[in-house]
Amino acid sequence: MAGSSHGHGHTPAAWTGVIISFIGFCVAGAFMVMAQPVGFWAGMVLIVGGAVVGGIMRAMGLGAQQAPLKVAGTPVATREPAGVES
Repeated sequence: MAGSSHGHGHTPAAWTGVIISFIGFCVAGAFMVMAQPVGFWAGMVLIVGGAVVGGIMRAMGLGAQQAPLKVAGTPVATREPAGVES
């Protein structure tokens, strides 16, 4: 759905949650390579924290507004096969 512009992910809540989670992935990955379990689990806490912060920001109204999708004038099902002109 490259042409859709429903604003999916283009909100402060989404950006903040993803950035915090990304930092957590980097921290966890670095400490996993260094064989430091405490640092790894700190990174995992950051990953979960990013989801929590994003959810809280969404609840505060900084996320995408839920709106029903509208189909612009095209019937969902037609009686004629595709390519048949009337």
